[in-house]
Amino acid sequence: MKGICVRSEIKPLKKVLLHRPGRELLNLVPDRLPELLFDDIPFLKVAQQEHDAFAQILRDNGTEVVYLEDLMTDVLKLHPELVKPFLYQWLTEGNIKTRRWQDKLYDYLTQNFEGKALVEKTMEGITMREMGDVRAYSLQDMIAPPDDMVVDAMPNLYFTRDPFASVGTGVFLHKMRFPTRCRETLYADYIFNYHPDFEGLVTRYYDRTNHANIEGGDVLNLTEDTLAIGISQRTSPDGIEAAARGLFLDPNAKIRTVLAFDIPDCRAFMHLDTVFTQIDVDKYTIHPAIIGPLTVYEITPGADDPADLRIKRIDSDLEHILEKYTHQDKVELIPCGGDDMIAAAREQWNDGSNTLCIAPGKIVVYQRNDVTNAILRDKGITVLEMPSAELSRGRGGPRCMSMPLIRAE
Repeated sequence: MKGICVRSEIKPLKKVLLHRPGRELLNLVPDRLPELLFDDIPFLKVAQQEHDAFAQILRDNGTEVVYLEDLMTDVLKLHPELVKPFLYQWLTEGNIKTRRWQDKLYDYLTQNFEGKALVEKTMEGITMREMGDVRAYSLQDMIAPPDDMVVDAMPNLYFTRDPFASVGTGVFLHKMRFPTRCRETLYADYIFNYHPDFEGLVTRYYDRTNHANIEGGDVLNLTEDTLAIGISQRTSPDGIEAAARGLFLDPNAKIRTVLAFDIPDCRAFMHLDTVFTQIDVDKYTIHPAIIGPLTVYEITPGADDPADLRIKRIDSDLEHILEKYTHQDKVELIPCGGDDMIAAAREQWNDGSNTLCIAPGKIVVYQRNDVTNAILRDKGITVLEMPSAELSRGRGGPRCMSMPLIRAE
């Protein structure tokens, strides 16, 4: 299956992009956890076992699983002329500004790694110790500890939902909110341009060079013509406006309404999909904190100029907003943790509301959220549990760890 086609959150998942956690997690250290957006350090061996179990659940349910590292390896194998520009761009965006250091690091990478190992090394980062005798390069190099990172790792890569978002037959390729994640979008940039599964088949409605921030956890395909985007810790209002214009200016895009959901700006609610996810045609998991009054902004194209956005504020509750825009007589909101606010807070922290729907009424969830999972089963939902002791330390659930590429039409 080639290209991208995602017009729903719940239609059968046919193809999905994952990244198996790698040695980048070994370069997490306690002093830098806040900067790298982690609260704890996952145990890599167990995290990989958990991730493999996740991938197997998807395969067992008819989903083709492809990996970010494999697609990027394919690109460099098919186009060896891209190795040099890719690595120099990766170095520049990794804050290596001097040509002498860039050349030294380029030589180190190309002389010691090739193929998939080279791609994985760019994800893992490079320490000063690896580079050998480089102490004469600058005063900074002379005083730096040997285990300093020359080029930082990208430990958040296993959350493939965020660097881009599949919307219809196109994508938003994002400008990430925090510096540690900005380079993650570089891989998708090359994959969409040069991989035979995507080259010439994917429209970009938003690009990584845009000045405004948007991340994939905030983007939900409610229907084929209505998109929800969260105004959140990671996605700015001007990013949403730019994304809406990109869609509205394309006559082939079916999306003609963007709903901007104003959610709390905090770590626990970092993205819209940590607050609610769709699990069936008329059912959603939600965090209890958003039950009640909610501010949403309806964005539609201008009558004469699609780029002249029409924006209307809607003060209502989530239930009625979803009923109106998904054309359902009644929707059911299923609170994370039920009516137990302690369980709700605990399981929200471990992404109890962050589910991956692989078919209507069939979802993948973290095993650890047993209170919420039991409630979902009582509501008739097929709940597929994955192990989650280590992966959950990164503060992202099954939806965060997956980017649908194709869902059934």
